Amino acid sequence: MKTLLTILTPRLPMGLAGITLSAVTILKLSAPQPVAAVILLPDNFDTENGGVGILNYVGLANWNVTEGTVDLIGNGLFDFLPGNGLYLDLDGSTGNAGRIESKTTYSFNPADIVELQFKLAGSQRGDTNSVTVSLGSLFSEIFTLNSSEPFTTITRNFTVASPANGKLVFDHAGGDWQGLLLDQVKISVNQTISIPEPSSTSVIFALGFLGAGSCLKQKLSQSKQSNQDED
Repeated sequence: MKTLLTILTPRLPMGLAGITLSAVTILKLSAPQPVAAVILLPDNFDTENGGVGILNYVGLANWNVTEGTVDLIGNGLFDFLPGNGLYLDLDGSTGNAGRIESKTTYSFNPADIVELQFKLAGSQRGDTNSVTVSLGSLFSEIFTLNSSEPFTTITRNFTVASPANGKLVFDHAGGDWQGLLLDQVKISVNQTISIPEPSSTSVIFALGFLGAGSCLKQKLSQSKQSNQDED
């Protein structure tokens, strides 16, 4: 964010007599400046297991199954919501609901703006289910969906207050072989850079150059007028 600092002064110091400024405006650029968003995690599960669904899958590219089991379904295998490629049933086929955790630990800096996005759907089998989604200490929320809910895009944005690290976790409750369906997971971050605030010395030099330029312009104008009078 840019802040305008206005210095009101009748005359400039440093012996620049005759130079008057009503206001000098200085851009103060010390606040963090955003840069383009960086995608840290894009995952739609479509390339898992060679594009073929499988029950109680443990070979996820970006995730570890740390508790229970999950099913990789779709593309003809228990495809409750056709047209979405492969996706996860978070309560696999062992009666023990799954917990998946990102293999990567993500790092964030103060003032980073994080966007977490994913699609959730109900089980499509007549029950209500819940999953807790968390990203380290930065975010945690419980999502509960009825059975018939279609895939819905869920987006959460938050700003990082202090340096933080964390894994993305989906922790499903219960255990009845019928869980929420997960697809299209993404983490992106708008990182920031800090631009140093101009020092008071550099500001004085800038004002000095401005004043010197004004003096020179005034002297040239007076010289020109004097020459015209002599003619």
